[in-house]
Amino acid sequence: MSAAVVGSGKGSAGWFPISQANVGYDHATHSQLDHALLLDFVNPNMGVGARVAVEMDIASGKALIAKIQAAILEAESLGFTE
Repeated sequence: MSAAVVGSGKGSAGWFPISQANVGYDHATHSQLDHALLLDFVNPNMGVGARVAVEMDIASGKALIAKIQAAILEAESLGFTE
């Protein structure tokens, strides 16, 4: 699954603009988990080097969702909508 995003990611060569987030659940590549929630923040127009990858367990993914939702609600309560 993919979503269009606007932001920046920091890779081995420094900061770069990101335009897409890919989300999935599959075999882990690097973590010690058999399966993992996979997050990739990418800029396809910049090639394979413009990628920040994350692997985490399901509990960590749920905790991250809750924290992102809380941060958005806080920002909106302060009047920030964009």
